[in-house]
Amino acid sequence: MNKFEKNVQSKNNDVIDAGLAFVVGFVALAVIYIIPQIFAIVAG
Repeated sequence: MNKFEKNVQSKNNDVIDAGLAFVVGFVALAVIYIIPQIFAIVAG
């Protein structure tokens, strides 16, 4: 066992971190899509 395995900075589950990153990215892209749609509906 090397020194990096003994002194772990984060003990979080990687699946939870990956899922959270996916959700945050999905929400960001959804907002980028939704905002122009709102402007198109209001202007139209």
